[in-house]
Amino acid sequence: MWEVYKKGYKAWLQLEKSLSENSVQAYLHDVKHLTDFLALKNSQQKIIEIDLKDLEKFTKYVNELGMQHASQARIISGIKSFFKYCLLEEIVSADPATLLEAPKNIRKLPDTLAFEEIENIITAIDLSKPEGERNRAIFETLYSCGLRVSELVNLKISNLYMDVGYIKVTGKAEKERLVPIGSDAIKYIGIYKNLIRNKIKIKLGQEDILFLSRRGSKLSRVMIFLILKELAKKAGITKNISPHTFRHSFATHLVEGGADLRAVQEMLGHESITTTEIYTHLDREFLRTTLQQFHPAFNK
Repeated sequence: MWEVYKKGYKAWLQLEKSLSENSVQAYLHDVKHLTDFLALKNSQQKIIEIDLKDLEKFTKYVNELGMQHASQARIISGIKSFFKYCLLEEIVSADPATLLEAPKNIRKLPDTLAFEEIENIITAIDLSKPEGERNRAIFETLYSCGLRVSELVNLKISNLYMDVGYIKVTGKAEKERLVPIGSDAIKYIGIYKNLIRNKIKIKLGQEDILFLSRRGSKLSRVMIFLILKELAKKAGITKNISPHTFRHSFATHLVEGGADLRAVQEMLGHESITTTEIYTHLDREFLRTTLQQFHPAFNK
């Protein structure tokens, strides 16, 4: 039934709201995020059964995907619009999204993983399965290069320069950058590419995409999220983490190790240095421990 409602919603956006095709597709994509969420938790809920608590759980799920605040707010706005339509068309008798709040624009410090925790997650991968080698290559690459999840799933074989230890990444606004890649990531990408990926029947148009599903198509951001959640559970990690946590950990470990902030900015693909500077404030306990260890006044 959701598809029927989406078709009606599309017509409403086009005819009643006179929105452009791009805007219509953006609103429909917001609703798809909600139906994807319901599918992930194996929910067969009808639209009239959705309440505010369900939508608050959805908001939390969107946040855990590591999206920017503006993207999260845009999705919540789309969901509100969809249920407004449902109320007008008397599909629902009450609007469950009326009190749904968009995420506040708070610059909170991101969660990070210790190096040992990252190793434990990677060790939890079952290498007896074909996707195990792929997943090891994925998380080695995420941590080695500090990639956004969207950059990882769109990584192309033609942009791997393993002989010189670099990969070319397409980031936000289609901006390209060269990022160094570590020897472990190079090793495991090679194993996956040469022993696993070459046995997959690849779908048309996906030939240059590095990381593929068993069906030969590009992986989704949600799939990476689910794989990591399962691995973290196996590794006994209770922190609320997402694939973006690997990017935060990459940056944090560099800054804690004394890396130049401009170099970290370049590797992360940040437009402004102020975005990168958040990593100088991440671990107060680490700074205190360092001070206690090395400052003469703390060692009397």
